[in-house]
Amino acid sequence: MTYRILFLDIDGTTLGPDHTVPESTKQAIKKVTEQGLHIFFATGRPLHELNQLSRELGVYSYIGYNGAHVVHQGKTILNATLNREIVQKYLDIAYEHDHEAVLYTKEANCFTTLTRDFVKQFIDTFQLKQNKIFTWEKADEILGATLLNVNPSQENLYDFDPSTHLSPVQVAGVTNCYDIIRDNVNKGKAVERVLKVLDIKPEEAIAFGDGMNDKEMLAAAGESFAMENAHPDLFEYAKHRTTSVEEDGIANGLKKLGLLV
Repeated sequence: MTYRILFLDIDGTTLGPDHTVPESTKQAIKKVTEQGLHIFFATGRPLHELNQLSRELGVYSYIGYNGAHVVHQGKTILNATLNREIVQKYLDIAYEHDHEAVLYTKEANCFTTLTRDFVKQFIDTFQLKQNKIFTWEKADEILGATLLNVNPSQENLYDFDPSTHLSPVQVAGVTNCYDIIRDNVNKGKAVERVLKVLDIKPEEAIAFGDGMNDKEMLAAAGESFAMENAHPDLFEYAKHRTTSVEEDGIANGLKKLGLLV
């Protein structure tokens, strides 16, 4: 089989718990790039936080904000902001129940507060730099959002819109945080858009992920791998299971497909 494109989640897949990239992953990306594969990061992260990682790995195509913004070699091919009314409803519920949120634009991470300890921990964990306080003048620019301080028993408070759902953030050191995922705007839909634009068949695509926000992406790619450290519910969406990020999971998966020796 000839493979033409590789989609990589970042946290827990490309990056280990210590925020570094295993040497095996660096070499794997280098070798498959030399073989002519397109490489995309596919992440819930905002793209303005990826400059250092992109330079380190030589990857300059992205699916960001859980599928809301897609860039291929500097060209934007998708930009889907959240509906302002949906943003307001989520924040109304958050304020009522002592939750906080970070709302991502193309330029900044807009937090409802920057003073609470769990917000500071979230910022430290993801090493976020472009942090500001959210103001309503930015409400039409929101590409994605994460809710913080949400007890799992409170997840159903946000079941007001059938077109969105919450996905737990699957990163070591982060608890009670949920990404807002849209049914028609997610990593899987973004993968489908990329494949159409680049005229690549699904069976020529490979994807790696570890969180529940990766399930649509893994289902959309012909060959898909859930990391050993993945959320337990993710494995049913992947065609294969590979080792953890710390145990060369990406390299081992690509070896299984015959792309590495």
